[in-house]
Amino acid sequence: QVQLVESGGGLVQPGGSLRLSCVASERTFNTYTKGWFRQAPGKEREFVAAMTLSTVTYYADSVKGRFTISRDDAKKTVYLQMNSLQPQDTADYFCAAGRFASVRANGYNFWGQGTQVTVSS
Repeated sequence: QVQLVESGGGLVQPGGSLRLSCVASERTFNTYTKGWFRQAPGKEREFVAAMTLSTVTYYADSVKGRFTISRDDAKKTVYLQMNSLQPQDTADYFCAAGRFASVRANGYNFWGQGTQVTVSS
């Protein structure tokens, strides 16, 4: 069982940046595909980004060019660098781990508890 803990959320002005981190409890995390999802109030959880074991990355169209997923295997950590944030990026952000890259939340086996990101002036 892999436990995931996100951090780095907060309040930021439009156009600002945040970097989210997700630390895993087990080194087996390094053998999984990593993903980031987000869920705004009253909306379904949606795919944001994913990185495979071979470091192939996937992004939702809404964040492409603004967000970057990366990882540090030594630290059992996956990151989400978010630039040019907009109010529509406001949501709870969740990291996840699974066997295969997927844009579907049910494609991932392990989830963190989420970190809140609010973009507002």
